Amino acid sequence: MFDNRDESRATLARLLFIFARLTNLVLMKRIVSLLVLALISAGLYAQDLEYILKKDVEYLCNDRLQGRKAGSDGERQAAMYIHGRLTNAGVTMLSGKDGDKFSVVNEKGDTVSSRNVIGIIEGYDPRLREEYIVVGARLDHLGTSKMTSNGRVVTQVYPGADASASGAAALCAVAEILAGERIFLRRSIIFVAFGASEEEFAGSRYFLTGFSDAPAKIKMMLNLDMLGRGNGSNPFRIFSPVKKSDVQSTMAYILENESVTTVPTIGSGTINPSDYIPFHQQKIPAVIFSTGISKEYRTIRDVPALIDYCNLAAESIYIAAFVKSVAQKDLLFPSRVASGFDDIEPDYYAPSDCDVRPKFFHNSEAYFLEAWVYKYLKYPDAAVDKGIQGIVNVSFIIETDGRVTNVKVEKSVHKLLDDEAVKVVSVSPKWSPGEISKKKVRTKVVIPVEFRLTRGR
Repeated sequence: MFDNRDESRATLARLLFIFARLTNLVLMKRIVSLLVLALISAGLYAQDLEYILKKDVEYLCNDRLQGRKAGSDGERQAAMYIHGRLTNAGVTMLSGKDGDKFSVVNEKGDTVSSRNVIGIIEGYDPRLREEYIVVGARLDHLGTSKMTSNGRVVTQVYPGADASASGAAALCAVAEILAGERIFLRRSIIFVAFGASEEEFAGSRYFLTGFSDAPAKIKMMLNLDMLGRGNGSNPFRIFSPVKKSDVQSTMAYILENESVTTVPTIGSGTINPSDYIPFHQQKIPAVIFSTGISKEYRTIRDVPALIDYCNLAAESIYIAAFVKSVAQKDLLFPSRVASGFDDIEPDYYAPSDCDVRPKFFHNSEAYFLEAWVYKYLKYPDAAVDKGIQGIVNVSFIIETDGRVTNVKVEKSVHKLLDDEAVKVVSVSPKWSPGEISKKKVRTKVVIPVEFRLTRGR
């Protein structure tokens, strides 16, 4: 992709960086950063980053790839495409043209042959280059399904433009940006497009088998997932179990030293399960960039035309700056990961994620409120005497066998009301669990339980 002019720009960038290191002046470093960005931009963005991202998403969502289902020829074609993109970006490839192959037995007992696409940009620091930062995104998606329309069997393709293609396209963009700024990378950066994500993240689990001392060598995993929207209802967010102060210090450094046009907010609450889970389970710090779930998620309507490519480009630039920042630090998140994702529980889905929502006696959450909660809810006398009223938001997990577990208060009013709401929900009969791709999944439901005093009481 790069011509002689690109090599000249890279040489000049190196000289400017060396000069900044020698002078050790904050202002000079800021000027150099801007100059380097401008020099790289002149080459990398000559074709327009938005256009490149759009081209990548459209290729991955083309009907020829038939939804990129794990183990399909469409997934193989997607792997070859990502391999070519990373190669052209200047990334050293660690997998073959059609990926690093592996097999997994799915829940039906069938053996699925999938693949990961892996490449690396080696760090320049002799002391830190054996420490890795992994940047990953989904390669596969849902594939196709059959439906009958006017007496004809029709094949529906699930494009997965936002659900997975936006992350894969951002992965390529981030790799391309960092390949042009490799002079700043002390640690090595590994890029992975994970296959068989839909098979309980088999690709990321297989990848980690190649690192017998993964928690020691892999210092961080960045997961790029659902980045295609980035509007008011789906803001660009960053989730992580790493100390909030550590994440904020990195974000502050980026604002001070990099030219970015978008900044993520620090998210909390439910986050969609993805390939970060196996890393998190090995106590490897994970950082997830996402714009969240859209109403088209996991439907045939998740098409390239709905992607906001301007935002996707800005997000890719920010993620590259984040990777570059952590790749330079002497000490990276010394506290590492001691427990869970704080209030982020990555092992369940929201009802809106499901192909078949969980149901209470074949009805909705609203029916559960009317037919069960309000039928058995008792207004505590002490709360009535004190005039306490309001809405208690209660969350609970519907297990794959329909049991209701993990009942807790998300928004409190008063302990008297909180305890009563939790008590009634906790003794709920079994539900019909939610389903995704005909597989029963754990779902988290949040309901508003209202305690309202009537006049005269």
